[in-house]
Amino acid sequence: MRAVGENVRVLFFGSGRFGVPTLAGLLAAGHDVAAVVTQPPRPAGRGRRARPTPLAEFAAQRGLPVRAVEDVKDVALTGELPSIGARLGVVVAFGQKIGPALLSGLPGGCVNLHASLLPKYRGAAPIQWAIINGEQVTGVTVFRLTERMDAGPILTCRQTPISQEDTYETLHDRLAEIGVEAVLEAVERFERETDPAGEPQDESQASRAPKLRKEDGRLDFSWPAPRLSSLIRGTWPWPGAGCRFLAADGSRDEPVTLARAVVGEGAGTAAEPGLITETLHLAAGQGTLIIRELKPEGGRLMSWPDFVNGRRVRAGDRFV
Repeated sequence: MRAVGENVRVLFFGSGRFGVPTLAGLLAAGHDVAAVVTQPPRPAGRGRRARPTPLAEFAAQRGLPVRAVEDVKDVALTGELPSIGARLGVVVAFGQKIGPALLSGLPGGCVNLHASLLPKYRGAAPIQWAIINGEQVTGVTVFRLTERMDAGPILTCRQTPISQEDTYETLHDRLAEIGVEAVLEAVERFERETDPAGEPQDESQASRAPKLRKEDGRLDFSWPAPRLSSLIRGTWPWPGAGCRFLAADGSRDEPVTLARAVVGEGAGTAAEPGLITETLHLAAGQGTLIIRELKPEGGRLMSWPDFVNGRRVRAGDRFV
């Protein structure tokens, strides 16, 4: 058993860019990162060439040993733990479940940074579902890993408001940054305490955040404007809130994905849901939407004014 106050040697598990600020923060604070475990290179980009994960690229730039594993349960990795000499695993957007062999092979077990205020939004897509469901506040939680997914004792958390301008991407980046301080606090607890217990999660408050499906981006313009705005912002860039733009004169029928839209001010309009109003807002079942950005099929992401000018959008045109 380690002595209280000893510097904790960390084994970092991560793949996505969400974990890069945390790894950078651990290094900047002088913590001892023994190695980084990540997923193997995957095809990416236009050429579909195999590329290392964002975490692997950053770790290599900082001169850290990197182990890319197809299956983290591989006994080879577990067998390396004594030579790695880490006492605590830090897991951030790794993409694989840490099994009991690794949890027991690290003296301090593992802590995980999760992008929600647990026990709400357990699962793979907490950021997206918090926006889609119209939450006004979310945050990050650092908890001790157990066999049950996202259910371990909570060590610390941080909150942040969700604005009606937030998309998945903007909220993702903000949560990644506030997660740094939370992870540092948790790691430092392991330096002060022999075995930090954490607070049990309240199971009565638990909710799920499953991986998004293509159909989760389906729009119904009879919904109230706030619900539409939340769905559009939470599903961009994937699966995307897809619809079709129809010109009133029949000259255009174009698939588009709405990327960002906010609720218009005022009482709304009597226009049929989906119609473009005289103010070039989009009529909803209740209220109106102000479209900020959208992406035509096969085209680039563009601002609403650019789309309006390029397609000569007029009142009476519609989205369906």
